[in-house]
Amino acid sequence: MVPESVEREVLIEAPVEVVWSIITEPEHVSRWLSDSAQIDLRSGGDAVFKWEEFGAARARVERVEPPHLFAFRWVTAAGKGADQAVGDGNSTLVELRLSAEGESTRLRVVESGFPQLDGSEAENANYAANHSNGWDRELGELRDYVVQVHAWT
Repeated sequence: MVPESVEREVLIEAPVEVVWSIITEPEHVSRWLSDSAQIDLRSGGDAVFKWEEFGAARARVERVEPPHLFAFRWVTAAGKGADQAVGDGNSTLVELRLSAEGESTRLRVVESGFPQLDGSEAENANYAANHSNGWDRELGELRDYVVQVHAWT
């Protein structure tokens, strides 16, 4: 069975404004999510995330509500992401929501749309499992990176 979504939360010891800049500015995104990033930070803007190991993924920014919501659709097919335009059958929706908790920030990530992908049920379930594991890893890297950056500010 293919899950509708992957959901993760992490508490980060930094103010919302700091975490917002780190999840939306390409120079920071390339330090925790991908090896490089290009982001046109406006609704309908284009984005590209690149990994040396996996290739590139094209994305389209869906919503930007600073400093609490950043949402984008990205092409999920490994190795094909740079070649495909973002569409309903080949992309999932990633929503990054920030909320203050005292002097810290709770980041909730929801990636949805796995059953609607064009792949077989097994392929879609595999994408969901890979992304589930990926968010665990990436959010740990994000938390560690924010602590490094915030320590210098």
